[in-house]
Amino acid sequence: MTQEMTKALAAMSSELWGVWFLIGAALVFWMQAGFAMVEAGFTRAKNTGNIIMKNLMDFCIGTVVFIIIGFSFLLGEDLLGFIGKPGFDLFTNYANFDWSNFIFNLVFCATTATIVSGAMAERTKFLSYCVYSAVISALVYPIEAHWIWGGGWLAQMGFHDFAGSCAIHMVGGIAALVGAKILGPRIGKFTKDKHNKIVKVNAFPGHNLTIGALGVFILWLGWYGFNGAAATSTAQLGSIFLTTTVAPAIATVTCMIFTWIKYGKPDVSMCLNASLAGLVAITASCDVTDALGAICIGAVAGVLVVFGVWLLDYKLHIDDPVGAVAVHCLNGIWGTIAVGLFATPSAPGYSLADEAGNVVSGLFYGGGVKLIGWQLTGFAAVAAWAAVTMIIVFYVIKMIFGLRVTEEEEVLGLDSTEHGLKSAYAGFVTSVEGVSGITAKKGKGMEYAPSSSVSVPMDDAVPVQVKTESAGIASDVKLSKVDIICRQSKFEDLKEALNAIGVQGITVTQVLGCGTQKGKAEYYRGVPVEFTLLPKMKVEVVVSAVPVSKVVSAAKDALYTGHIGDGKIFIYDVGDVIKVRTGESGFDALQDD
Repeated sequence: MTQEMTKALAAMSSELWGVWFLIGAALVFWMQAGFAMVEAGFTRAKNTGNIIMKNLMDFCIGTVVFIIIGFSFLLGEDLLGFIGKPGFDLFTNYANFDWSNFIFNLVFCATTATIVSGAMAERTKFLSYCVYSAVISALVYPIEAHWIWGGGWLAQMGFHDFAGSCAIHMVGGIAALVGAKILGPRIGKFTKDKHNKIVKVNAFPGHNLTIGALGVFILWLGWYGFNGAAATSTAQLGSIFLTTTVAPAIATVTCMIFTWIKYGKPDVSMCLNASLAGLVAITASCDVTDALGAICIGAVAGVLVVFGVWLLDYKLHIDDPVGAVAVHCLNGIWGTIAVGLFATPSAPGYSLADEAGNVVSGLFYGGGVKLIGWQLTGFAAVAAWAAVTMIIVFYVIKMIFGLRVTEEEEVLGLDSTEHGLKSAYAGFVTSVEGVSGITAKKGKGMEYAPSSSVSVPMDDAVPVQVKTESAGIASDVKLSKVDIICRQSKFEDLKEALNAIGVQGITVTQVLGCGTQKGKAEYYRGVPVEFTLLPKMKVEVVVSAVPVSKVVSAAKDALYTGHIGDGKIFIYDVGDVIKVRTGESGFDALQDD
């Protein structure tokens, strides 16, 4: 009876872990939404539809080629440790087919492909991207993944990559690096002198950090399935969940402190990237390290992602709009090596051993250099494979189809030119994406202070030149227009002030702009934004009975703080005004019925 119960419990446990395996696969699939949101949020609005389409097709095209050839190359019968034997068991022996492994490895394959989308965003031909996606899913990823997970030569050697720092993230990151280099930077990313030497890096802020942040949280949630799906015990799963939580959290805090010190303020987008960097870095070792190891891995990742963005922008001059190379390539490498440093037998379910069955551990846990030697060998081999194959793939695509859209198509945006999509935000007004030709002088950033801190006489702090009534600007019959540009926070005060002096009507517009200071000097992903269009309110009034001088006085009283940014007042002559409903004109048109 006891034996039967034991067998029943074992069978139930096996079934439960099989269910969790598929739930984990579903979580990894959900990560496609996260990648789409991150990439869309970190790029410009005119390319949002294109980003979404590429992420969708990464999975759908990947499924087609994975069915045909990719899965067998990955998990088919091993041939000389290099490749799986091609087969069509999905069609010829469906009853005995390994359905769970197929789905699980398919979603991992799609993740590898989609990493490249962000690095090559905003200037890649959609057709060319689809060809790339098919090739990496059919050949490049399955073969190197076979080395690691399909019984290939790296697995036989002892190389360890539990969930894909090397097989997925480093490979996708290298493909992103190669693709972005061959493709070239977006128009305006780098400023060159007359000798064609790059002298300045320009910031292209993402259009929607809210969507970008949502994508990061989606990815973080999905990562619990990414790292934990292959767990075989509750203890091991709990440990994996812990390391998968600690590493990105530490990476994000480290990045926040680092950018706060370096740039004067904590960089939002960089911290979002740091969360992903920590997740990438812990992926290989999530099952074999402890909390201390996860902390160390995350801390390095938080600095490494900032270094990676700087390296690409300022040294390599490679345009990566979303930081895919810094997140996935550099931290994929770091995560792969970290196994050889932080692997500890204290982790539940630890099974790293050499050919003789002796347990091996990381360098910092007394294991010597054996394990780190295996990890370095695996990193070098997979990196070489990814670099060589992707260089060939992208150059062949470039020769046959062309890789980059035209300058006109890039300026207009890929949504309209590649997909016939007027806007991914139809029905919504999007913000101005940038204006060129304004260069801020060094040290001329705006300074803000609370409106209550008035320390300078009004007319000395904000000189406003107003023509007197004798000069013909204001009288009881003359029509004058007054435009007032003010802070958003002061609009209600201004509205009440104008109402109090009898202004009959106002027109209000939300605008973006800057004065001679060119806005406040800021950094985006470590690149100075040399001018900033600040959100302001524009209030337009046309007066006749109310003197212009009275309007100006009321506006100054309402808006004054004594600091840069209080606003400006513009005064114009008006030839005539006509009330459409009554036909009245001039003075009469501005009065109540």
